Amino acid sequence: MIPDVSQTGEAVEQQWVPQPKAPVVMLNNVGKTYGRYQALGGVSLALSGGVTGILGLNGAGKSTLFKLLMGKLRATQGEVRLFGTNPWKNPAPYARVGYVPENESLHDWMTAFDFVTTFARLHGLTRDEAKLEAERVLEFVGLTDVMHKKIGRYSKGMRQRAKIAHALVNDPDLIILDEPLQGCDPLARTTIMNVIRELGRMGRTVLLSSHILSEIERITEQIVILHQGRLLAIGNVHAIREQLDNIPHTIEIECSDAKALARDVLSLDSVHGLQFPNNTKLRIFTHHLGEFHKHLPKVVVENGHGVTNINNPDDDLQTILGYLTGGPR
Repeated sequence: MIPDVSQTGEAVEQQWVPQPKAPVVMLNNVGKTYGRYQALGGVSLALSGGVTGILGLNGAGKSTLFKLLMGKLRATQGEVRLFGTNPWKNPAPYARVGYVPENESLHDWMTAFDFVTTFARLHGLTRDEAKLEAERVLEFVGLTDVMHKKIGRYSKGMRQRAKIAHALVNDPDLIILDEPLQGCDPLARTTIMNVIRELGRMGRTVLLSSHILSEIERITEQIVILHQGRLLAIGNVHAIREQLDNIPHTIEIECSDAKALARDVLSLDSVHGLQFPNNTKLRIFTHHLGEFHKHLPKVVVENGHGVTNINNPDDDLQTILGYLTGGPR
């Protein structure tokens, strides 16, 4: 929803002049409080181009951040800028934004084609232009074959893709996706991830939120980590992982003979402990995760171990948060 600036008591800028050199998204010491509860506190960042994952556990402030960007909430403190402009004084930048909220009821009685066409018309396209644009974005998200079916008959993944299509119908430069993969089956997740990666390759600025690290890693390396309403880290997820290499890690390996594999991995200096949950599973403890994984393939191949699965149960967002906050790991 674009804010009703006439009720803010602030003067409305009469003309919007885009600022090409300004970041697409800029927040300067932005905070949002509800009484004594701080939903977001002192967040400053600038983002332009490509895909950025907004990571955080439930309640970290991800949705609050997106609502502040979209004008659904007004910041208690700090400044929000889209394309260099304060959207509370001038909502014109929203014409360049596509938004998919986490929870939104769709019009189940409409077809995806009618749904997207309607939004295209709201953006000022003619009837014929709206139909062409709806076909284009529905093809982009892979819904061409079902675009004339009612949304009420769609799976969760198809509904999410319909929402993404409607957010793209104005050809936006900034796309904000709040938990776009939540509740989707593996095939739908892969399809949506491909769409998001393609948007990034096209030079669009894409922000998507998730509380699952592995999801974000499959889409982008650029991350922003929020924790309890505060900006905890921003940068490359692999760089952060490298810092985690020297803290205790657990690796679980399923194989044909756990004891035989244990005899061979004990020769690695990076291994400092072993457990045997059962005859076909080996639990390995290491303080040097990267070093261990560098030598593991050679051990497995040269000794003919029938490894069927390798899992790092503590290689997740919770572990990274524990490391960054100095909490228990």
